[in-house]
Amino acid sequence: MSTIKAPRGVRDILPDESWKWSYVLDKAKDIAEIFGYREIHLPVFEHTELFSRGIGETTDVVEKEMYTFQDRSERSLTLRPEATASMVRAYNQNKFSNQHQPVKLWCYGPMFRYERPQKGRYRQFWQLDFESLGSDHPFVDVEVIKLALDLYSHLGLSNLDVLVNSVGCPQCRPAYKEKLKDYFRADLDRLCDTCKTRFERNPLRILDCKKPQCREITEKAPDIYSSLCDDCREHFDKVIKGLKHLNIQYHLDKRLVRGLDYYTKTAFEILSGELGSQNAVCGGGRYDNLSDEVGGPHLPGVGFAAGLERIVLVMDQQKCSFGEKPGINVYIIAAQEETRIDAFSLMSELRSNDHVSADMDYMNRGMKAQFKAAVNKGASFVCILGEDEVSRGVVTVKNLETGEQDQVGRDKLVSFLEKENC
Repeated sequence: MSTIKAPRGVRDILPDESWKWSYVLDKAKDIAEIFGYREIHLPVFEHTELFSRGIGETTDVVEKEMYTFQDRSERSLTLRPEATASMVRAYNQNKFSNQHQPVKLWCYGPMFRYERPQKGRYRQFWQLDFESLGSDHPFVDVEVIKLALDLYSHLGLSNLDVLVNSVGCPQCRPAYKEKLKDYFRADLDRLCDTCKTRFERNPLRILDCKKPQCREITEKAPDIYSSLCDDCREHFDKVIKGLKHLNIQYHLDKRLVRGLDYYTKTAFEILSGELGSQNAVCGGGRYDNLSDEVGGPHLPGVGFAAGLERIVLVMDQQKCSFGEKPGINVYIIAAQEETRIDAFSLMSELRSNDHVSADMDYMNRGMKAQFKAAVNKGASFVCILGEDEVSRGVVTVKNLETGEQDQVGRDKLVSFLEKENC
């Protein structure tokens, strides 16, 4: 019988990497507190219509990438492909409109999309998600972009590029779509098969295509700025003013439309030059009509999502610090089989102290192998218990970094380790 392996497109986050994730999440929590965002935990699956109506039925996510299934009551459920729609659903369901506005929320967790696995992208992937709900003020858009940049700054990332655009609103977007159709019509035969279907259904999505022949065609496509209504133009002008006032460097990108239909007005991405063609480490924007699409009241909102896998990947490539790799403080070594019970008791005593982490051998290894295990576990000290130490009520303590060795009374061991900054 063959060994069962994980499905294609998912992977285990092993201890040698997971500590880096913990570092990123700790920094995200710090930034969330600074900006006044509160943590929320969302369900991993939702009713399918939340995503099909909210994200848009013509998007790649809904058409090709969702993991959808029926439960035993024949209700259609979907593993969440993103968090924004769930955030809006949670806001409405839990009556957050009664709270001080805007309501600022953040979360992290796994998302699911059926797409071709590649570097930094998996079918189960983890995202950070920050959303500000309840205000349509342009400066909230600026705050969200600043939050993302501050997060990356705290993580030590560099070589970042901020792209911004406006995608208009339901009032001004139809006229822009017609302009795009007029432009693309002459090159319709040269578009990829996917973009040919987008021509009638949603020509804005052609701008988002990454295939070389489509990128070439979209290079000279008309921008949206001359098609914006007065409200959208004023909003975007204030966003740009806010970015300039905070000295945030940015580039206007007329082809930036994002891949989800719920975006209105501001759209933005933050890129890193370290990831080649898949170089977006953060993306988001405003979605003032998302709540209306899923049957809720009108609810302006703006936010962004950032992939944990990509953040860690870029940090590794840029040789950013993840802090100190976790390891235990003390490894207890039993010099003889007879002293293992004493070693076990000592380990328990040390663990009862809030400042000391400890471990020991459970494989009946010899002294040399126990020392090797201590090094592999990242221990700072080893505490050796032989029959002589047990009889005299002392412990031989060795500093694995300096090689210094002392004999310490068992009743004074904790204070000795604390003095040694253990």
